[in-house]
Amino acid sequence: MLPPEFREEIFRLVPDGRIMLTNNFDGAISGYPMPEWEQVEASFRSGNTLIPGFRDIERFFIAGATEVTLDKQGRVLIPPYLRTYAALDKDLVLAGVGTKFEIWDQSRFEERLRQTAANFNAHMDTLAASGIALRF
Repeated sequence: MLPPEFREEIFRLVPDGRIMLTNNFDGAISGYPMPEWEQVEASFRSGNTLIPGFRDIERFFIAGATEVTLDKQGRVLIPPYLRTYAALDKDLVLAGVGTKFEIWDQSRFEERLRQTAANFNAHMDTLAASGIALRF
């Protein structure tokens, strides 16, 4: 079940509760309100399908997506193939990330945070070299 603040925001953006769930590149599931998902799909339509890497990413991300509907209590049925991909079992983490949210197996999420903390300076150097400046 989604926490009330997530549920309220999704129903504000999408009154009918329709969201898209898909694989993400970190071993979790990403969830998008439909208006946000439409922008994601549009970004793929502008890609070059002659590039094998593009096709692989499109197949992984777009073909792995499924539409689900939140019930009024904020519950959603996650399809078995996504549950398997994300190794979802008992303890889950719901993380808001910008305009989407992620559903993680708790142990995977904690391990990812440990890895991120261990590599923080290298990540910041990479972002700075790319011209991305973050504020904390």
